Amino acid sequence: MTTAFTRTAFTGTTRMPQLPTMPTGWPIGSYDSYEEAQRAVDHLADSDFPVHDVTIVGVEPMLVERVAARLTWSKVLSSGAMSGAWFGLFVGLLLSLFTPGAGFLPIVIGLVSGIGFGLVFAATGYAATRGRRDFVSHSQLVARRYDVLCQPRHAESGRDLLAKLAMRSTYAS
Repeated sequence: MTTAFTRTAFTGTTRMPQLPTMPTGWPIGSYDSYEEAQRAVDHLADSDFPVHDVTIVGVEPMLVERVAARLTWSKVLSSGAMSGAWFGLFVGLLLSLFTPGAGFLPIVIGLVSGIGFGLVFAATGYAATRGRRDFVSHSQLVARRYDVLCQPRHAESGRDLLAKLAMRSTYAS
């Protein structure tokens, strides 16, 4: 049987695969959230279990896009002006540091030009969408369930430890 891990000849240590590979091992637990799977592996680690043999696998991955806000011209322009102002201020500070006797003029020029460029770039980008995406969103990759796999040599003891954790959690609630 081949595993996803390789053993180095000189040190005898196990290292992670360099290319994407399918996970191997036997299932020792299945959880509804990543947090629960992480807690299970943490319990294994606290019990001196060889966690280098453990893998958390998200099954049936989904890309979830959560809409955060509606975009308007005022939000786009104010955001563009703010990001441009920060960049312009940074450039102005650099110029004033390396220009002897320049004073505050490079900072003011950098700030004003940064705001102008930020406004132009934000307006151009928003206008190019032509109203097809008038919202801000955040994407997450989640799974329907999270399986904890373990290499066969320690799977039975891992399953026993996780069963004790589940029993302790059941009695605690």
